[in-house]
Amino acid sequence: MPLPRWRGCAVADADAIRLDRYLWFARLAKTRSAAQAIAEKGTLRLDGRRIERSAAPVRIGSIIVFPLYGKVVALRVEALPKRRGPPAEAAELYTRLETQAPRNVDAAESEA
Repeated sequence: MPLPRWRGCAVADADAIRLDRYLWFARLAKTRSAAQAIAEKGTLRLDGRRIERSAAPVRIGSIIVFPLYGKVVALRVEALPKRRGPPAEAAELYTRLETQAPRNVDAAESEA
């Protein structure tokens, strides 16, 4: 029996969610269109791979890194959302990871 399909993607993979939907449900993007733009810009990395499509699957334990408002945001996915809930509920979906400040290579060379 073939798998049921919804908008061109199989729904059998219940342990994953589209990247744009995750960003929107987790309130990291104000609109779904903004979430798609973040994903398709090519600056987002999912588990170390550069992503250029908003339909990339996100799973629990995935690491998402992308620029947001001039800063680099690194997140670990802790849970997959079922809806776009209030901000307190959205904050439980991920853990922010520490990012290192970029080193100034010119300053390091002048000290040596």
